[in-house]
Amino acid sequence: MKKYNNGSFRAKDIGKQVTLYGWVNKKRNMGGMIFVDLRDKSGLIQLVFNKDTLKTDFNEAEKLHSEYCIKVKGIILARSDINSKIPTGEIEVIVSELEILSECELLPFNIYEENETNEHTTLKYRYLELRRERLANIIRTRAKIMTSIREYLNNKEFCEIETPILCKSTPEGARDYIVPSRIQKGSFYALPQSPQIFKQLLMLGGFERYYQIAKCFRDEDLRADRQPEFTQIDIEMSFVEEIDVRNMAEELIKKLMKDIKNIDIPKIPVITYKDAIENYGSDKPDTRFDMMLLDFTEILKNSEMILFKNIIENNGIIKGIIVKNSGYSRNDIDKLTEYTKVYGAKGLAWLKYNDNTFSGSIAKNLESNIAENIKSTYSLSDGDIILLVADETKTVHTSLGALRLKIAENLNIIDKNKFNFLWVVDFPMFEYSKTDKRWKSTHHPFTKPKNIEDIKDPENCLSDAYDMVLNGYEIGGGSIRIHDSKVQEKVFEALNISKEESRLRFGFFVDAFKYGAPPHGGLAFGLDRLVMLLCNTDNIKDVIAFPKTQSASDLMSEAPSEVSTIQLDELGIAIKGGENFWVNSTKN
Repeated sequence: MKKYNNGSFRAKDIGKQVTLYGWVNKKRNMGGMIFVDLRDKSGLIQLVFNKDTLKTDFNEAEKLHSEYCIKVKGIILARSDINSKIPTGEIEVIVSELEILSECELLPFNIYEENETNEHTTLKYRYLELRRERLANIIRTRAKIMTSIREYLNNKEFCEIETPILCKSTPEGARDYIVPSRIQKGSFYALPQSPQIFKQLLMLGGFERYYQIAKCFRDEDLRADRQPEFTQIDIEMSFVEEIDVRNMAEELIKKLMKDIKNIDIPKIPVITYKDAIENYGSDKPDTRFDMMLLDFTEILKNSEMILFKNIIENNGIIKGIIVKNSGYSRNDIDKLTEYTKVYGAKGLAWLKYNDNTFSGSIAKNLESNIAENIKSTYSLSDGDIILLVADETKTVHTSLGALRLKIAENLNIIDKNKFNFLWVVDFPMFEYSKTDKRWKSTHHPFTKPKNIEDIKDPENCLSDAYDMVLNGYEIGGGSIRIHDSKVQEKVFEALNISKEESRLRFGFFVDAFKYGAPPHGGLAFGLDRLVMLLCNTDNIKDVIAFPKTQSASDLMSEAPSEVSTIQLDELGIAIKGGENFWVNSTKN
């Protein structure tokens, strides 16, 4: 059994006889003497193979290559040439015995260069990429984060309970992953998008405090911070109000930041969803920099410019951001204009201020009194640029919110060493789907409305929902749940879910609330995203040991894969699409 961590030895260990295990990280053959950097999870230590002191065959040492897995016995001595770049740099091990545990073929990529960018290759040989120090440190940090979270919740009398993976499909939002039943042909399970229903049932079961580090699954389009299977830190509490859940979550995060980053974070500020959208154009604003959205509607409402008149007359708004002394050229602004169009804006109006004068796309048509009003209202300085979007409200906020982040990245004004947390509260209870022509739940249909009477006015109904945001990412969110079956019925009505449909989709769940349901609420943190931010990476694949690609494929195990027609026949399933879509019937 391995007894020592190679990277733990120091000068105080000189003279100690040791048996070490690990991988050959680097080899230098000096003729009658061979030097090897031996690596294990803790770091490197230098080995010295000397013909005069090595009891085993010196030819074995000459055979060593990168990533051979070996066992050595030897004595720790002081190094004559100290290497200050590694913690073990004052010592080395004079090897007396060598055993090659396994050899290594030619590596498919250079695992010692962190800038290796062929993702297809690195994901195919993920087990080799995991040997890289940066990636290994992230995965170990993830484990420390999970330990810290468990420590807090266990000390607060939360009970860790696993919930089912094979569930009933309740489509509301993202698509479910579907699993066919062999025993009940034609019927299907769904993999859980979250343990939402089960954690609420645990509150009905009287557990009062539950948590789970839960696997969740969503069949949706992927991006850099999303995977088809992800991990949630799921928490639920009985007999609480919103402030109680938020206080608990804030305590947990403060402990986590101290344990992992040795940072004491202040009281987390709170803003409403409405203020977040109006001031930042996002419900997960990055507050590490200013550049807030400014409302120019009132100032420009008397302008004769047709563009602005038409927008305002049709209940649209005009908002903008002021970029301080950016040095942006006309070409730069053209690129930003194209960027806003991706988010629905029809264009970008702009003004540049210099020597008490405006230039830019609308400068010639800007009335002098309105120009003076803008100058005095916003205390402009030379070099400032105003970027304006005029459109319907949602488009203005969405496009300017994205533009704000784009500019901050372009100008490098975000302090990447900051950790800015924020609570966003008072989310809308409902959002209207133009596609389905009905109101849908902003979060889920079991979220409690702030005011029950407001259910009659879905457009203005707020919910007891809350999100925790870190540096522009939602890292956690939750709500107080509906525990009154009558209120739940009213919410279903507002969502145009009939009693028959609610019975079909949520029957067992709705029934449970007839038997003395306690007030309850909770939240879930996205573990993958949280690790991503604390480890300063922008790619969620870095924080998952065996991730999938943007097409939801596992290149290493080659999943998803074909199955045999025997398996399909057992399930009563045929694949549509013609002969080319049928799997090989010889596969088992």
